Amino acid sequence: MTLDALNRSDRAAFLAAVGFAFEDSPWIAEAAWERRPFGSVAALHASMLNVLREAPLERRIALIAAHPDLAGRVAREGRLTPSSHEEQSAAGLDRLTPEEMSRFDALNAAYRRHFGFPFVICARQHDKTSILAALERRLAHERTVEVETALAEIAEIARLRLQGALTA
Repeated sequence: MTLDALNRSDRAAFLAAVGFAFEDSPWIAEAAWERRPFGSVAALHASMLNVLREAPLERRIALIAAHPDLAGRVAREGRLTPSSHEEQSAAGLDRLTPEEMSRFDALNAAYRRHFGFPFVICARQHDKTSILAALERRLAHERTVEVETALAEIAEIARLRLQGALTA
């Protein structure tokens, strides 16, 4: 879809076009629809990030929690969103050895116990080795730091999804 068409679209068409950008959280796109028109995809992304920043902390944490574990059970059962499936596959997470799968499972579980939400990273910008290294490193963060880190990663995921969905 073109940005011009998106700017002219009704709420339903807008949500259909960009509601997926933030994992299982179309409320962000719905609020951004009210802020049209957008002069660029970057302006749309910035507006969506403003919606996110204005949301209460509990809602931002719910957004983090909406993400699946990387290389987790949901992925193995084929229940990822199309975007998440593509992103995890691009990072090689669909081609793990049994040892790598065990390591992901253990680290994902430790991360969830420590922070209360899943580990989020922009998988398109990583491979399985760098994801595992980041997961281990970020386990040492304080929760407030990790909330901000996860939200920054989500912002990058959404930026790439929007760029892939829209043309000038």
